[in-house]
Order: sequence, then structure tokens, then C-alpha cells
Amino acid sequence: MHTATCEHDDHDHPGLTGQALRRALGAAERRCAETDQRLTAPRRRVLELLLEGDAPLKAYDLIAAFGEAGAPAKPPTVYRALEFLERLGFAHRIESLNAYVPCRLEGDSHQAAFLICDCCGAAEEFEPDFTAQLAAAKGAGYAVESITLEARGLCPACRKD
Repeated sequence: MHTATCEHDDHDHPGLTGQALRRALGAAERRCAETDQRLTAPRRRVLELLLEGDAPLKAYDLIAAFGEAGAPAKPPTVYRALEFLERLGFAHRIESLNAYVPCRLEGDSHQAAFLICDCCGAAEEFEPDFTAQLAAAKGAGYAVESITLEARGLCPACRKD
């Protein structure tokens, strides 16, 4: 998904397809089974759409693309699925874009950090080291529950010109 102002053609921000998509969905199903959670058909469909996406997706994009036969979903269905996917760590909300991306990092819960391209709209997840900041917060008496970092700029493809 390029923004209206992006004129670069050589982007490499693909979503998952084929075997990679099936593996990711299978891993999500196994993780749900291990934690006694259910990856219902609507939750699975929203996760599938996020995994297939090439950029962050807004809830209304997901609502419009939800139905296999082109029929949109009811908004509560998608919002409930997104809440579940976020809670279990399968998806993240990028606050500044009011959009969602699949979690691309394996393992236990982690602090989310994103590099967001202001030209093409791509968002890349990475795992930051907030050790010093969390220690400072603890020293000040805070109990930090989550941190999300959003760094904006230009991706390598958009910087080439």
C-alpha cells in the first residue's frame, strides 16, 4: 500500500502468502490451544488479513475486506477480533496511524517499536532495548505496563531518490 504521494516503485514490504501464511496461522492456532484460547473464524480471518497486508491496516480496511465473497463484516466483529489479537500478542496497534499490524516477532510478549515510512506508509517492527528507561521508571516509583515506540522517517526504498 503506497500513500497517494509515494512515487517509488521498488518497495519490498510484502505480506505473507502461501506456505508462509499457513505456517503463521498454524503457529497462532497452536499458541491459542496452549493457552486455552480460541482462534475463532472471525479472529483467524482478521489475523489472516493483517498477515497478508503490505502496510498497517485501519479497522475499516479490515471490515471492508473481511468477507470472502466481498461482503463487509459488522464493525463489532472486527473490533472484538482486534482486541483479542492485541491481547494475545498477535497484533499491534500503531497509535499515530490508528492502524494495526501483525506482530512479526516470535516469543513472549515484548515492547513494541515501529519504524514508519512517511512516504509509502510501511511499518517495520523491531525490538528495542528499554532497559535503562524501565530502570529509571522503576526508580521513580512507576510500574510501567507497556511501551510503544513509533519512529517516523523514510524507508530505504523511499530514500533512494
